[in-house]
Amino acid sequence: MRGLTRYDLLGVTIVARATHLKALALLPTFALVGLTVACGSGGNGSGGTQPSGGAPAAQEIPAATKDAALAAMVPADIAGDGKIIVGQDQTYPPNEFVDSTGKVVGFDVDLGNAIGQKLGLTMEYQNADFSGILAGLAASKYELAMSSFTVNAEREQTVDMVTYYSAGTSLGVLKGNPENLSPDTLCGKNLAVQKGTVQVDDATARSEACTKAGKPAINIQQFQAQTDVNLQLTTKRSDAMLADSPVVDYAVKQTDGAVEVVGKPYDTAPYGIALKKGAGQFPQAVQGAVQALINDGTYAKIIAKWNLNAAGAIQKSEVNPAV
Repeated sequence: MRGLTRYDLLGVTIVARATHLKALALLPTFALVGLTVACGSGGNGSGGTQPSGGAPAAQEIPAATKDAALAAMVPADIAGDGKIIVGQDQTYPPNEFVDSTGKVVGFDVDLGNAIGQKLGLTMEYQNADFSGILAGLAASKYELAMSSFTVNAEREQTVDMVTYYSAGTSLGVLKGNPENLSPDTLCGKNLAVQKGTVQVDDATARSEACTKAGKPAINIQQFQAQTDVNLQLTTKRSDAMLADSPVVDYAVKQTDGAVEVVGKPYDTAPYGIALKKGAGQFPQAVQGAVQALINDGTYAKIIAKWNLNAAGAIQKSEVNPAV
């Protein structure tokens, strides 16, 4: 759950993180795989056969059929050029990441493309730091933001949000949990999180509880990219990491079990597609497209392709739900 301003995790892009190339030779094999492929099941977590780039080679999603009524609801200033500009932090596999071939892939990308097809438009994804995406949306740099944003009341005050999946926060540790950690025993430990995510708030609150109880504070290590968070754990510079449940699950698979999930996800909440307020019927058009994809089975196929937990699937998409 990429919380208030967004609270998220996992997936490294060599193209986007060129400054990290020098360190590659020093990383263990499974860490290198996490960098080049992002993170995934036995490779990418898709549950299907995949190329070396980390995106599934099988289970391709058929193109969705345009819905003329929904397409007519898209404002002319957005639809006029035939595309929707999407703000996205592409360091968060399996939801959105760049594979080793340089292609943008992931659950959000497949679902976003299907939404665009329903609206008769092409989705153009632009990479950005997570913490700056909503500001870019407000400044009309993007026409839509789809990057595992957790829906919350604070966010709904500034943008409209269309729900499309439900995820929680998970604690990731090294295989065997050598420190015997749980979300409630992190006092004095090094904890890696992505900047701007709900996990930062979670870790901060937990650290404050530690000090109030007379225990050492949590050393919260914040990184701009989720892939850096993952590497921090796999190279043993952090004792644990907090991230969205699909991201930690994907890290487990991508590292062949070098990362382990502790317990069950908590603080479950919906993901939302963010749209600028005052955009006419655009939110309703996007919500209608998501619902149509749920109804015709495309949504379920995309979830299965990326091996996401089916328990997070929603039956009804909403605009600005009460949270």
